[in-house]
Amino acid sequence: MIRTFNWRFLRLGGLVLSVVALHSLSPAQSLPSDGEVKASLHRATRLMTQQIADHGGYAWVSSVDGRFSHGEGVAGADRVWVQPPGTPAVGLAFLAAYHATGDAIHLDAAKAVGGALVQGQLQSGGWGYSIEFDPKLRARLPYRVLLKQSGASLSKTFTEAPTPYPGGWDVWSRRQFKSNMTLIDDDTTPCAIRFLCELDRTLKFKDATVHEAVEYALRSTMAAQYPGGAWGHNYDRFSTQQPSVDHYPVISASYPESWSRTWTKSFDGCYMLNDRITQNMVETMLFASRVYNNERYRCSALAGGDFLLRAQMPEPQPAWAQQYDRHMHPAWDRKFEPPAISGRESQDALRTLLVLFRETGETRFLEPVPRAIAYLRTCLRSDGKLARYYELKTNRPIYFNNDYQISYDDRSMPDHYAFVVDSDLEAIERDYQTLASGKPLVRNAQVSDQQVADVIRSQSASGGWLEQGFVRDEQGKKVTPKEGVVSSATMIANIELLSQFLEQN
Repeated sequence: MIRTFNWRFLRLGGLVLSVVALHSLSPAQSLPSDGEVKASLHRATRLMTQQIADHGGYAWVSSVDGRFSHGEGVAGADRVWVQPPGTPAVGLAFLAAYHATGDAIHLDAAKAVGGALVQGQLQSGGWGYSIEFDPKLRARLPYRVLLKQSGASLSKTFTEAPTPYPGGWDVWSRRQFKSNMTLIDDDTTPCAIRFLCELDRTLKFKDATVHEAVEYALRSTMAAQYPGGAWGHNYDRFSTQQPSVDHYPVISASYPESWSRTWTKSFDGCYMLNDRITQNMVETMLFASRVYNNERYRCSALAGGDFLLRAQMPEPQPAWAQQYDRHMHPAWDRKFEPPAISGRESQDALRTLLVLFRETGETRFLEPVPRAIAYLRTCLRSDGKLARYYELKTNRPIYFNNDYQISYDDRSMPDHYAFVVDSDLEAIERDYQTLASGKPLVRNAQVSDQQVADVIRSQSASGGWLEQGFVRDEQGKKVTPKEGVVSSATMIANIELLSQFLEQN
């Protein structure tokens, strides 16, 4: 079984993943040997390192020659993307290939990814969406490697001075150190931590630079964890102490007496489930606790689990909101993210509770699941999907119109955001029933010979799986290369599939 942590369980910030066009193998064609699979992996990593990599890092989409690339924004020369499926997610795929093959090309590629992340780690402890390597831009940013150099111009500004009371969002929201912002959103810092943990373990904990970077990141994220166990979207300094429990009390979720139907612009949401923010950190801390056999990280994960238990809303809607204020009331975030029960985030919370039970055996993490599933089944639309939002107490599905006003009609919604989401309740309930009966979950389905043959045959001579699509140039304009583009998401999926095939044999 592949040991790396799969980041692809989450929504990737609106990215639409391309699917490789595969073809069926005719009976006359032979199935691939292990040697052919290893050769395919070698070609893929060689392409990524020799043509696509930039300072050891990656973007989401690149031209085959590596000239153009983008993530959620323009990357190009001297900028790489951390936010998955960027640099650390690609690095996890390299490590999967190395564990499956022992081929040094994959480990060297993963080491280069580690080097890029070390160069982009902020003084606050984590990472932003991207890393700058242009010397002029880097000189203005509080990267740890620069601040540690003697005479660094920013070293006096970004110090580990005492964090002002009460800490947490009341301090971070002022954005005093905006350039020093660690982002937990979209699995950005959590994925970087998981990759560095796995790289550290692969290198037998002998690379002091890698080990120091991941230990610093873990300390910073634990210091940013609220007393109740949740995490927020971001923080702009390395906290010297956790947010104050007096200001952020450990209490259970409840309904506000009233809430505004128009956007308040207040951004009071301290505790975030949106985009799996707290859920990703819980699972990352569990991963770190396994890698380092460290009880501190396990306790951090369990505290996050306790938050999920307290964040489950009382009847009549025993599910979860996207974000909560410090009083544990559902709160507004962006203009299309109201105080409401969330169909997507509720399902994410349920999956994480199942992970916690699987890891700990503590039945308290299973207790909320049946009533949440039963409630969410009553919320299913006629098309079998869930609304992203359900109005507090009334349970009416909430949508937004093109003017970003709350609507109960789904016929004129903006198309940039998922206001309707798939229901995974059947699969969640199956997993719950399996775990509750004392049976183990099967983590990965077996990869078939046919799947592997199709993936190898669809690989180009260059080593990539080229797709029709666009990449952005330095000015942000769309360029559509005739030969296609290299999608990091597709490369990762295929590298992991081939690696799993070798591991299972």
